[in-house]
Amino acid sequence: MDAHDSAPHRQDAGAPEHTGGGLSRAVQLVADSYLLTVNPVDGSEIEPCPPGRQPGVPGKLDPAGRPLPQAAPGAGRAPAPGPLLEREEERERLVRLLTRGRSVRLTGPRGSGRTRVLDAVAHDVSALAPDGVIRLSGYRRTPTDLLHELFAAAHVPGGQDAPAHRPGPAELGEALARVGAVVVLDDLEFGGAALEELLRATPECAFLLAATPEVAAPAPESRVEEVFLAGLSRTAGLELVEHALHRPLTDREADWAADLWFETEGLPQHFVRAGALLRSREAGAGEALPADAAALVQALAALQPDAGAQTLHLALALDGELPHHPHLPALTGDPHAGESPTELLSAGLVSPVGDHLVLAAGVAGPLTAAGYAEGGAAHATAVAQHYTWWAGHPSVTPAQVAAEADAVLAAVRGAQQAGNDSAAVLLARTAAPLLAAALRWSAWERILRHGQESARLSGEVAEEAYFHHDLGVLALTTGNPERARAELEAALGLRTTLGEQRGVFAARRALALITDRLGGPAAAPPPSPLSQAQSVATEGAEESAPPPVGATGPTAVVPAVPPADTTRVVPVADTTGVVPAAGSAAGTAAGSEGVASTRQTPSVSHSGGGHKHRSRAVFTGSRRNLAAAGAGALLAAVLGTVVTIGATSSDEDKPDTVRPQHTTSREDDGPVADERPGDDGNAPAAPQRPAAGTRTAPPPPSSSPDGDEDSEEPSQQPSSPDGDSSSPQDPPSSPHDPSTSPEDPPSTPDDPPSTPEDPPSSEDPSTPPGEDPSEDPPASSGPSGSSGTPRTGGGGRQDATAGGSAPSSSGQAPSSAGTTE
Repeated sequence: MDAHDSAPHRQDAGAPEHTGGGLSRAVQLVADSYLLTVNPVDGSEIEPCPPGRQPGVPGKLDPAGRPLPQAAPGAGRAPAPGPLLEREEERERLVRLLTRGRSVRLTGPRGSGRTRVLDAVAHDVSALAPDGVIRLSGYRRTPTDLLHELFAAAHVPGGQDAPAHRPGPAELGEALARVGAVVVLDDLEFGGAALEELLRATPECAFLLAATPEVAAPAPESRVEEVFLAGLSRTAGLELVEHALHRPLTDREADWAADLWFETEGLPQHFVRAGALLRSREAGAGEALPADAAALVQALAALQPDAGAQTLHLALALDGELPHHPHLPALTGDPHAGESPTELLSAGLVSPVGDHLVLAAGVAGPLTAAGYAEGGAAHATAVAQHYTWWAGHPSVTPAQVAAEADAVLAAVRGAQQAGNDSAAVLLARTAAPLLAAALRWSAWERILRHGQESARLSGEVAEEAYFHHDLGVLALTTGNPERARAELEAALGLRTTLGEQRGVFAARRALALITDRLGGPAAAPPPSPLSQAQSVATEGAEESAPPPVGATGPTAVVPAVPPADTTRVVPVADTTGVVPAAGSAAGTAAGSEGVASTRQTPSVSHSGGGHKHRSRAVFTGSRRNLAAAGAGALLAAVLGTVVTIGATSSDEDKPDTVRPQHTTSREDDGPVADERPGDDGNAPAAPQRPAAGTRTAPPPPSSSPDGDEDSEEPSQQPSSPDGDSSSPQDPPSSPHDPSTSPEDPPSTPDDPPSTPEDPPSSEDPSTPPGEDPSEDPPASSGPSGSSGTPRTGGGGRQDATAGGSAPSSSGQAPSSAGTTE
């Protein structure tokens, strides 16, 4: 923009107004459907807006009663701008497009006079639209900011006692759809889809936009016309210099101005600077003129008084932002520094942007080269401390801080770059609530983020929690609940660590509101009874050891493998984790033979409430648990029967020894009782059975450890009851002994075997004389005759003496057909 551009006058927003009390107390405002309480102490609080507090639909302002846009301070006191030269063609085309209802963008570099053209066109179309002309500034504004500023400019504000109102997306779109105005938007900083969003939300408005070539072009579907603004001709440039001097140029001055025009491509702002330099050198006409545009800027800066030079130092330290003139005396130490913005504006070193001044285009580089950037860190820290004191004063209102928002943000960034994070945190902490109360929410978000980063670097945990909290509240009001949840959870964690009860309460209330809006987290499905039983079995195996025999609780009767030194426990299938007591068959086998080892599983009925409920879930499970328990009981019964049968056989006699007193007959096609799967789940090969009529070796007495010597020859006498192999005191032979009879059970399978189709048909040997028949295993079919004569079966069975070879009296082994494997 040009230094000679003009703007409407307004009352200076930088002057303190003693109409409020700052933000010494909380301020309430309505944002969408929420009632927001800006609390400068513990952080903002948010809740659903009560029905009685929701404002109604505001009425539109009459164009004649609309307040004039705020102009930059000092612009009204600058010299009158020169004539609008060589812009008539662009001016007429812009008016013609706006009359047709089309939106148009005026594109030109900084210093080309775009603002002067906008002022002229706005005057020409002032009566074109029913709602008149609305002037806005796009300098560091987002589309959302501009939509809300357009809403505030076109509608009647609420009463003095009514809370500030920031409408939600639905209400905002409905209100802006009824606005029909020509919107003049200068210093636009976005294009493409963002510009399309702005145009789509205001279908009844025609926009006159001004932007630099670096800004993205409008989207093709937006149908925005574009007009390019070029530089002035050589003649127009010389005429502009003469207007500034109020006299014709000399030949020397004309030649110098022509060289300047060739270098700067005719941009009007450079000719304004040339006129200012020549005007200041009226007394010394013999001085040399600057060789180029950069030297021209340095020459103009050197002509400024000390207050003006200090102002340029501050502007460079604040990234080109110039504080309002009431702050300059305190910042520079010169009581006359308040007049320096007007002098700098007349020299073309600063330009108006919206309601404040910034360094003009092409000024920062030459000033930095001239040494004006030295001491920038100290200047930035001093400005940050000054703004902290000023914003915290009770007489300063949120509107005043909002007018100074760009300079305040620049001071925060300058303090960060200077390494003074504490000063940046203090300024952000003081100014953030005021920007929120003034509805400058884009500036509020930026200052919160700068403050949070500075607090993290400086280690100020309490301040970091405050910034996280307000960022979460801001995200919730702008329709981003997921981001709000993340920020509030971070604030809650920090404040919980610090023990800030009020801050923790505020964060939890906001999180509860987010949960209600999102519907809450999905509840986990309840575990099934099967998974509960598996978890109980796993926890019992990991956390507790097996209790001693006789302890209360559910037990599992598990048959043991014959070796006495090792006990092989049948693992329960992955169903319930608790094996109920075996059936009557397994119980009888355990009671009569005494070889079944009883192992008590870890009790699930602990004193703790959690395990008690899990135990109840195990025994009151679904039908799947009941079926698994039945399968375990059947497995225990089958294994008990097999172990009982194996225990009655001799583990110490050689397999080729035959005792005529104890004979048994097997059908050739009958199943073997001890056939069952091996440990790996595959059914092992069944042992070979002796031929029909072949006698098998009965168990010899094993009452003493010397029984191995007696087993060399078959005994011709019946065993005494004391030496019966069924005595529980005698340890069974090892399963790894090669002399083990084929009736010994193999290793216990991990999975329960299926019930054989045909029941086992093995019969026990005849009861020897003097042996109590009551000690027979329960699974046997009954004792045979007491004289040792084998019992004949129905149909297929024949007498051992008639159907097979009789054993020799010398105890030789039978034929190979009757050899057991």
